[in-house]
Amino acid sequence: MSNVTLSIGGRNFTVACADGEEAHVHRLGELIDTKISAAGASTHSEARMLLFASLLLADEVHELQRIRNTATFPPEMAERLALIAGRIENLADLLESAAPNA
Repeated sequence: MSNVTLSIGGRNFTVACADGEEAHVHRLGELIDTKISAAGASTHSEARMLLFASLLLADEVHELQRIRNTATFPPEMAERLALIAGRIENLADLLESAAPNA
């Protein structure tokens, strides 16, 4: 196990992590610090500051999941794909009818 010191909202926090994960944990800490700074929450208590960061990150995760779950093809793309599929079916029919009977 290793220890990493993270600077979040002007405060230092030491956390344990698996060996080799130090850089990753440090980047996560930087992400949280960025959220705290953007929200102007660094003047709050540690608990409240980290609550703000958690809520902001959870909101981002929620939005990404919503986008992923509602992602669809634009109507013009769906129409185009249907035309292409029809052409492929026609070509397959032509090839089948042109093949010698075995």
